[in-house]
Amino acid sequence: MEILQQLAESFTTFFQYTGFANITIGHAIMIVIGLVFIYLGIAKEYEPLLLVPIGFGILVGNIPFFENAGLQLGIYEEGSVLNYLYYGVTKGIYPPLIFLGIGAMTDFSALLSNPKLMLLGAAAQVGIFLTFIAALALGFPAEHAAAIGIIGGADGPTAIFLSSKLAPELIGAIAIAAYSYMALVPVIQPPIINLLTSPEERKMKMKPPRSVSRLEKILFPIVGLLLTTFISPGGLPLLGMLFFGNLLKESGVTRRLADTSSKALIDIVTLLLGLTVGASTQATTFLTPQSILIFVLGAVSFAIATAGGILFAKFMNLFLKGDNKLNPMIGAAGVSAVPDSARVVQHLGLKDDPSNHLLMHAMAPNVSGVIGSAVAAGILLSLLMRVV
Repeated sequence: MEILQQLAESFTTFFQYTGFANITIGHAIMIVIGLVFIYLGIAKEYEPLLLVPIGFGILVGNIPFFENAGLQLGIYEEGSVLNYLYYGVTKGIYPPLIFLGIGAMTDFSALLSNPKLMLLGAAAQVGIFLTFIAALALGFPAEHAAAIGIIGGADGPTAIFLSSKLAPELIGAIAIAAYSYMALVPVIQPPIINLLTSPEERKMKMKPPRSVSRLEKILFPIVGLLLTTFISPGGLPLLGMLFFGNLLKESGVTRRLADTSSKALIDIVTLLLGLTVGASTQATTFLTPQSILIFVLGAVSFAIATAGGILFAKFMNLFLKGDNKLNPMIGAAGVSAVPDSARVVQHLGLKDDPSNHLLMHAMAPNVSGVIGSAVAAGILLSLLMRVV
């Protein structure tokens, strides 16, 4: 009998440490969400390089365990492997490295051939500032409101960078919201574009972009760095790495560094970022009414940003003549979701007119949106860092 009692006690102790004994409804909900992310990434091919690591990270972060056992398993437990990897998020290390890779793989020729399209990337940032005001009205502290508003830029690394500085406790919710809307660009943007443009506007053709010289391509990252960071020094970690990566690409003499930045490095950082951001959605700390409200505000921010770019393109057309007029749809690409937003514009253009190719035109506001969101983040950081 004594042996049976010891076996029963051992089994009870063992069961206490299993996930079955510690699972909650919250864990189950987050596991389902993780599976949905993986499904969307694999079956629907919605940003699989983001959604698959994030979805799997959500599963990893929501395996229930006995939190008081001192096993150092959870992402928020000091000394755990996940906690060390998460430093790259909380300390803002991963986002600049991703911007380095983005710069090394981005061709700014479309923007250089028609610089006025940069205004569309700037106009799309209206979603950030209007949502910032809305979040303030809902009672969020200013620094939290800024981190939530940046979701409208549809730029995950920028959202993580700003929230790591202003609202580290909201990183999980903000990052998941930002990457979710980046992945769902093909679902969210078309209805907004169709609502704000007529069939005639969607059929508008634009004149082909001019060719851009090598000298222009080399000078752009240097001039761009000086101009944007003098305006917004707070965005230096992101903008500096973006333009550095682009200079590596365009210089022609640092091909190995450009290839490493745009391939191996960005892939490694994306893996670590996606996994740890997903794991940060631990149900015990993530699943709150505040997180749900952040998702709602993020959707509003993204919708306003898309609409802002389209409406500003229409406004610009009031002052443009002939073949200089813009197809208003390209304004929707002013958000930072590169190149998905530009692809959405291309798809809708071909749908209304199979000969209307808008991809290169849409890439101009799309890449300027990357710059614009980083500048906006730097401005908000400079204004609000002193209150944190």
